[in-house]
Amino acid sequence: MQPSVSPPVTALLQAWSAGDRTALDRLVPLVHAELRRLARRYMRRERAGHTLQTTALIHEAYIRLVGAQGVNWENRAHFFGISARVMRQVLVDFARERGYRKRGGGHQRVPLDEALLVDSPDQDVLAIHEALLELAEVDARKSQAIELRFFGGLSIQEAGVVLGVSPETVKRDCRLAKAWLLQWLTEHETA
Repeated sequence: MQPSVSPPVTALLQAWSAGDRTALDRLVPLVHAELRRLARRYMRRERAGHTLQTTALIHEAYIRLVGAQGVNWENRAHFFGISARVMRQVLVDFARERGYRKRGGGHQRVPLDEALLVDSPDQDVLAIHEALLELAEVDARKSQAIELRFFGGLSIQEAGVVLGVSPETVKRDCRLAKAWLLQWLTEHETA
């Protein structure tokens, strides 16, 4: 993601938040390439032969984003942070639908970004989701920092803007969250 904030995107997001449906039509071409990049990043982490394709992930996320009511889009970074969260949720929902955990086999595996958990084995997408939910109960900002940085691809500065904290705080939150997630995933490993 580019570190500069594009005023036209921010202005269109705010117009869309205010109810201007035509702003969405003008916004989509400006954000489509970045949404595709996010989707590709997620899909690279999925198991080989995954039946959900990048385009389908983008479309499902788009449908959910358009259907979101009452979102006050602050800026480009906020939009892409929420988009990343929506894409992750689409994949979690897809995994649940397929019943991987319930049937006990064919688990959908997702390698975590090496920067997130160094020397960690591939983790199940549902386990990662559960870990992030539990971390959010303990410390919501640290969970959001991980989501924005490693799943949303936001820079430290962009994540700081979305979270309303300094870049140093984002770095510290990510470092502590990584350690917490590694511990949680290790304790909850499935055989």
